[in-house]
Amino acid sequence: MKLWWPHCEALIAFLMAYSQTKKPELLETFSQVYEYTFNHFPDAKNGEWFGYLTQEGKVTLDFKGGPFKGFFHVPRCLYMCERILDDLLANTKD
Repeated sequence: MKLWWPHCEALIAFLMAYSQTKKPELLETFSQVYEYTFNHFPDAKNGEWFGYLTQEGKVTLDFKGGPFKGFFHVPRCLYMCERILDDLLANTKD
């Protein structure tokens, strides 16, 4: 299965790694993870993300919360990615 939280952590990790090394392949990998994540996990109709997908990217369980999926990873991921991207953009202007 593909789970929401490893994708969140991967997005953050690849941006952090890129911000430290400036290796373009890390930014390319971030972009690939971003495309997959935002094309498969979000519920376009109701918001929030599905938590569990099959290997083919199909929704396995349609609930969006529970004992193992709460309101933590997704907002934290989005917030951290925004902060890192803001810092990267601010440093390219120098």
